[in-house]
Amino acid sequence: MDNTANVKASSLRWKILRRALLSRATPPDSEEQSHIIIKRISRRTSHGFNLIPSHVIDDERHPNKRDCSSTRDTRVCYTLPISDAPQLFLTQRVDSRADLDDFEICNRYNIDNTGLVCNWPSEDVLAHYCLSHADIFRSKKVIELGSGYGLAGFVIAAATGASEVVISDGNPQVVDYTQRNIEANTGAFGDTVVKSMTLHWNQEDITNLADTFDIIIASDCTFFKDFHRDLARIVKHLLSKAGSSEAIFLSPKRGNSLDLFLELAKENGLRFSVTENYDQEVWKRHEGFLSEDRDSWPSYEKGHSYPLLIRITL
Repeated sequence: MDNTANVKASSLRWKILRRALLSRATPPDSEEQSHIIIKRISRRTSHGFNLIPSHVIDDERHPNKRDCSSTRDTRVCYTLPISDAPQLFLTQRVDSRADLDDFEICNRYNIDNTGLVCNWPSEDVLAHYCLSHADIFRSKKVIELGSGYGLAGFVIAAATGASEVVISDGNPQVVDYTQRNIEANTGAFGDTVVKSMTLHWNQEDITNLADTFDIIIASDCTFFKDFHRDLARIVKHLLSKAGSSEAIFLSPKRGNSLDLFLELAKENGLRFSVTENYDQEVWKRHEGFLSEDRDSWPSYEKGHSYPLLIRITL
């Protein structure tokens, strides 16, 4: 990336993190604090499509925890809505908090901090879509890009019979959470090999990954325009040239951001299709948020909240 792009991305990250820091309040009493922590971790998903049922099972605030979790963490149980599916237990950061370490890491690696905030609505929809189309992942090598907490990647690993799932992000803090969650859920994956990976889309040396994956998945990864060119480049390099490999993105339009990414994808020789109504349940909830169910997601706006399905091929 050029210096101008770095400045723009850095400026936007500082705004996001500054807002998180300023939102921190004086700690209330223990009972109220417990209630607030649960609200913090579920606030985003309550203003979401809620397609993968979840509930908080442990706020992990106490010093006598059984693992090395931070006092800022919460453990969430995800129940996959299919018969005989295992539950997934993912440790996540409490979403409204940030500290100076976050600033330092974001600027050191030229990354954003959004992956630590929560499981975003598009990731929930992506997980649902993958679960609903499990057959396309069977015996395939899959990588999730910009995974955040990687719910979709974990769902594929637990319920589709994929041969290998790599859950990747550019933020090493996110990857630490992913690795811990892989270790905590090993019994759910059957014969599927599951790995975490720190992957920056502008990495020059990716020869060990080139032409490797049958399927790439990603949710809401076209938000930051400064990363578009690198994202298109790495998709092209990662997709296997043998067989019918593809990337499956679920991304809102977010103004002209998605369109600009698709222009760059085309410049890189990639082909794509965009589908608006791709799942009956997702569309039903989308229409509800625009009308009778408006109160459950007051800030819902189609262009910024509803993820379109983008399928990309070589």
